[in-house]
Amino acid sequence: MKTYKPTTSARRGMSGIDFSQLTKKRPEKSLLKYVRRDVGRGSSGRITVRHKGGGVKQMYRIIEFSQTKIDSPAKVTALEYDPNRTAFIALIEYADKKMQYIIAPQGLKVGDEIVFSGIASLNVGNRIKLKNIPVGTAVYNIELEPSKGGKVVRSAGSSAQVLAYDGDYVSLKMPSTEIRKFLGDCFATIGVVSNPENRFYRVGKAGKSRHKGIRPTVRGSAMNPVDHPHGGGEGRQPIGLKHPKTPWGKPALGVKTRNNKAMSNKLIISRRKK
Repeated sequence: MKTYKPTTSARRGMSGIDFSQLTKKRPEKSLLKYVRRDVGRGSSGRITVRHKGGGVKQMYRIIEFSQTKIDSPAKVTALEYDPNRTAFIALIEYADKKMQYIIAPQGLKVGDEIVFSGIASLNVGNRIKLKNIPVGTAVYNIELEPSKGGKVVRSAGSSAQVLAYDGDYVSLKMPSTEIRKFLGDCFATIGVVSNPENRFYRVGKAGKSRHKGIRPTVRGSAMNPVDHPHGGGEGRQPIGLKHPKTPWGKPALGVKTRNNKAMSNKLIISRRKK
């Protein structure tokens, strides 16, 4: 992490990400695309997600979450920053000169060779089927369904641990401590996602949040009763309710929102610890 001298009140307590390990400043043009941001508005033009808007323009980096080239070794040519995610990304190049971006694991270096294969060595960055990964191995970018691409465990510093085998399924301990079963034919990448120090990142000032496209959040207790269930009262008041609510009157904070009839409930062995 980078720390700063408290030259201003905004600098005091601010911390930044150390980008010294990155090797390339300009992204690969062929792997960029423009994505129009809806800034929190739905198809009707009305705000459907609050506290979004503004922000610096960003190009989207096309990340290979799946495995389009099986059994073809690729060489890591660069480690880069991606403004759309907390993890760093790696630029890999195959023998036929085709390039792809992948989520970079911690410890991956320029010049390393990786491969996507059903079974391969347990080198950091290799992508292997879960049924061929030994118990105790840390993995990330895991598929929920075979050949559908990695969907879970992709944020900075996160990883899941292979716990056991059960027929066609493999049990993994997720970063949330939930223990869940995945089909053994699902692919996962060996290692821990890069940039683990991201959890210590401190924005420091409101202007940085606005650059990210995050607008201010107003407390419900500071509103009027017409605007929020927590609003109203003379002076500073408690919310006056048994449990906190959302602006639309739904229960908030600590309420289970998962559908009890979800098909994937049968795959969850142990729910996460509160």
